[in-house]
Formats: sequence, C-alpha cells, structure tokens
Amino acid sequence: MTTAALPVAPPERNVICMKWGTKYGPEYVNRLYAMVRRHLSGAFRFVCLTDDRQGIRAEVDCFPIPALELDVPPGTPDRAWKKLTTFSADLYGLTGTALFLDVDVVIVGSLDAFFKEPGEFLIIRDYRRPWQTRRITGNSSVYRFELGAHPDVLAYFKAHPDEVQSRFRNEQAYLSDFLHRQGKLRYWPAAWCPSFKYHSIPRWPANYWAEPAVPVDARIVIFHGECNPPDALAGRRNRRFSAMRPAGWVATHWKE
Repeated sequence: MTTAALPVAPPERNVICMKWGTKYGPEYVNRLYAMVRRHLSGAFRFVCLTDDRQGIRAEVDCFPIPALELDVPPGTPDRAWKKLTTFSADLYGLTGTALFLDVDVVIVGSLDAFFKEPGEFLIIRDYRRPWQTRRITGNSSVYRFELGAHPDVLAYFKAHPDEVQSRFRNEQAYLSDFLHRQGKLRYWPAAWCPSFKYHSIPRWPANYWAEPAVPVDARIVIFHGECNPPDALAGRRNRRFSAMRPAGWVATHWKE
C-alpha cells in the first residue's frame, strides 16, 4: 500500500518596506501595499518596519525598526543605514524570500518575475555614471534576498560602523561592495526598474511641452534625488531652472 505524498507548501514570499521619521506619511505604505496587491499574483506577506504605525492599513504587518546605534552628527543627511537591519539573523521570525521596496516607488507592471529571477541577492544597478562599467554600486530601492541568509552584512557594520561610514557614502554602496566581494551580487534586468528622473522625464527641450512617460518594459519606477510621486503629479522639480510637465500616469498607478 502506498501513501500519497503530502503537497509541498509554496515558499513564503514577503514584501518589506521601511518608514521612519516624518518625510513619508502612512499613505505611502498604504498605496504601496495596494500596488503590490494589484501586481503580484498569489499569496504574500506585506511587512512595514516603522517607528509609527498610525494610519497604516490593517493588511500590513508592522514591526519596529530593529535598533541600530549610529554616531551621526546633528544635521547630517540620512544615508539609509537603517535598511541594513533587514539583514538581521532573525527578523521577527520572518522566513522565506524578501523583496524590499522603498515606499516612494510606483509599480506599473507585474512583480511575479522579481521572485523568480535567479540569484542570491539582486539589486538595481545604480543609474549614476552608467559609462563606468566597472562601478558595482546598486540602488537599494528594490532588492531581493533570503531572510536570515546574510547576517554578516549587518554584523560587520555593527562591529565597524566608523570604518564603514568613512569608506562608503551610504548603505547601498556598502551593501553592494560587501556582497560583490562574496560573489553574490546580481542586478535586475535594466528595463524593470527605471528612474523617473533619468528615464521618464523627456530630455531638454522636450521637457517643456511633453509629459513624462512610463519607460518601455518598466515594472517599478524609482523616484530618487529630484522628486517623489506627488511632485511628479504636480509637475514640480527641486532643481532650479528645470521644467517638467505633470506626469498624469502616476495617478493611474499610485493609488489605493
């Protein structure tokens, strides 16, 4: 007599974001959850690491940001070192694959492939100085890893915070270098995570009359440096003498 094999449970999928301070309100987390729900098929767990869970929708599991002691002088720009706590050996008992998303991204296409692309650690190849082919720095607006698989990333930083902060401008430069030296760094296909700043806003002089567009084959549009989704909707940039038409497509996607 044979016994039927038990069905194999699918691997756990987690989408993680982080919100601290007052720059981003709960609506950023709520809209991010809604975009993920629309664009990721099947079951997943949505987690927000935050210092203030007020106003965040009930479908989101909120946990405090793990402690990370930093000796940073007042007025120093935030370099997102807190993101390194996602590499804790045990992050609130979460298991499986984690896709980290910045709260200010806009999702415009399917996320399914982000959980299927091969590699131990995947990140966006940073947009700055693309002609420098040997530059390895990634943009950590979107990265994927196995929870608990890289505790040495955080452990080394905690043991050598002054050295790391003196050598690397921010968390993504350190993270990319650390995992590159272990042979674990890989990049997403370039078209998947374009920059709103570099790839959506038309080049001069077309930026004066043509609206920003969704880049071809984009899945997650990254907002960094110049403006965030509300700025894009209003046609507002933070650079002097720079023009931008309102990006109407943002309203289609950046919503609950």
